[in-house]
Amino acid sequence: MAPPDPPPGPGGAADRGTARERAGAPPAPPDPRSASVVLGLAVGAFGISFGVLAVASGLTAAQACAMSLLVFTGASQFAAVGVIGGGGSTAAALGSALLLGARNGAYGLSMADVVRGRLPKRLLAAQLVIDESTAMASAQPDRTRAERGFWWAGLSVFVCWNLGTMLGALGGHAIGDPERYGLDAAFPAGFVALVVPHLRSLDGRVVAAIGVVVALLLVPVAPAGVPVLAAGASVLIGLRRGSSPPDTAELGATDGIAP
Repeated sequence: MAPPDPPPGPGGAADRGTARERAGAPPAPPDPRSASVVLGLAVGAFGISFGVLAVASGLTAAQACAMSLLVFTGASQFAAVGVIGGGGSTAAALGSALLLGARNGAYGLSMADVVRGRLPKRLLAAQLVIDESTAMASAQPDRTRAERGFWWAGLSVFVCWNLGTMLGALGGHAIGDPERYGLDAAFPAGFVALVVPHLRSLDGRVVAAIGVVVALLLVPVAPAGVPVLAAGASVLIGLRRGSSPPDTAELGATDGIAP
């Protein structure tokens, strides 16, 4: 007879987790709702720093907010603002932003079988295809939870990022240097939290290693933005099995699709 489940209360959840590990079962996937809210808040803090830097680079508060609403990809936005702030041309800013945003095309391929429905719904989903929503969806054990994770993460990050941008743009002069408050570290910390679950699989570790090596080799010699784009191409390794829908318990742990 199997031993009874541990009683609820202090230590119960930890005991269940330990029993789960002893049985050889994979770790439980993150709850998409609570994890997405926490992630959205972290990204929102980083959005404040974008608003501050955008205004400091010469954009108006309205322009900074419009960029976050319409572009909605932090790396591309920071690249464009950095070029503009450094006196670069609009074409150079656009080119840098497009290079960094190109990885979202690969994410869209991996999400094609997760988000289903009519064209308006899929067009809305396309705006939310980012690192966080893709990673949250691919970490779920079945298609239903994957789609729920995609929408929770995408909408949470979208709302918090835009609110953060507005706060930073309107109060940038009062906030001062965002690095003084550690706002520049909020997004990388959230990103690392999403990457870690994918390192459980061999494919995930291979993709991560290739991305790191490519980035390190190109950073000293390639123009800004190119190392990130080239490293992001390693995600294609995770697509070599085809575009089968994520309907197994191994989704996220074996697909090897790094965010």
